[in-house]
Amino acid sequence: MSDHMNAAQAESEGRNGDRTLVVERVFRATPEKVFAAWTDPIQLAKWWGPEGMFAPDVEMDARTGGAWRTVMANDDGMRVTVSGRYREVSPPDRLVMTWGWQQEDGTRGHETEIVLTLEDVPEGTRLRLVQSVFETADDRNRHGMGWNSSFNDLERVFA
Repeated sequence: MSDHMNAAQAESEGRNGDRTLVVERVFRATPEKVFAAWTDPIQLAKWWGPEGMFAPDVEMDARTGGAWRTVMANDDGMRVTVSGRYREVSPPDRLVMTWGWQQEDGTRGHETEIVLTLEDVPEGTRLRLVQSVFETADDRNRHGMGWNSSFNDLERVFA
């Protein structure tokens, strides 16, 4: 267990395991560059969203207590909006933020929390994303596919 993962977090992940997503990936970039890819709107727009999506609108106030909002779109005209707040911004190794989809009626849907930790490793940076607590295991699985696809785009940014 990393220093950032305490017993309460481990217990929470165990208790809500079917509604907690954990994704790990190693990127060929420094922790500083990976952190910037998450907190600089120009860089984030290059990879944000599953493959086949793009981010035409990105707003970020990347500081503890600040807000963020992105619009993801595809070539067929589908647009989805997601937003949240930054709970912790600790470059270059930790970012904690909330996540909620905008519903069709304009309200914000169920909110999850993302804890992102970055570790300097010989191959580059090990990113660990923990997102919880989802309403359902299906929601978790959809986000898992989305994040893994987005991270494929992020790998291409660093290639």
